[in-house]
Amino acid sequence: MTAELTALALAALLQAVQYLLFAIPANMELGTGYTSSARDRPPSRQLSERTGRLQRALNNHFEGLILFTIAVLVVTLGGQSSGVTAACAWVYLCARILYVPAYAFGWRPWRSAIWGVGFLATMAMIVAALI
Repeated sequence: MTAELTALALAALLQAVQYLLFAIPANMELGTGYTSSARDRPPSRQLSERTGRLQRALNNHFEGLILFTIAVLVVTLGGQSSGVTAACAWVYLCARILYVPAYAFGWRPWRSAIWGVGFLATMAMIVAALI
């Protein structure tokens, strides 16, 4: 397996970990009556600030994972795997791992900087595959 595919598999596992980091406190805060319902109406209680941040970090990773998956597919299916694309894949994964606590604990401006590093690594993978 290429380094890019390994990083993608680990990014998917990170997504599962992020889901648990959000879902457990959300269930505790909102109650399983609400979280197991059809959610036709808003919850009667609000999420705590940190749990809300964990939810937004989770959603953000879904968005970033789409672009990263495209980058990995372009590199892998195009036979363009290289040291540069492998390094970019690992940079993306490291940035996404750091992004979770950065968002959860409100590290400003570092959260945005960490996000930018992951985004640029993803774009660099695609550009490297095209040249």
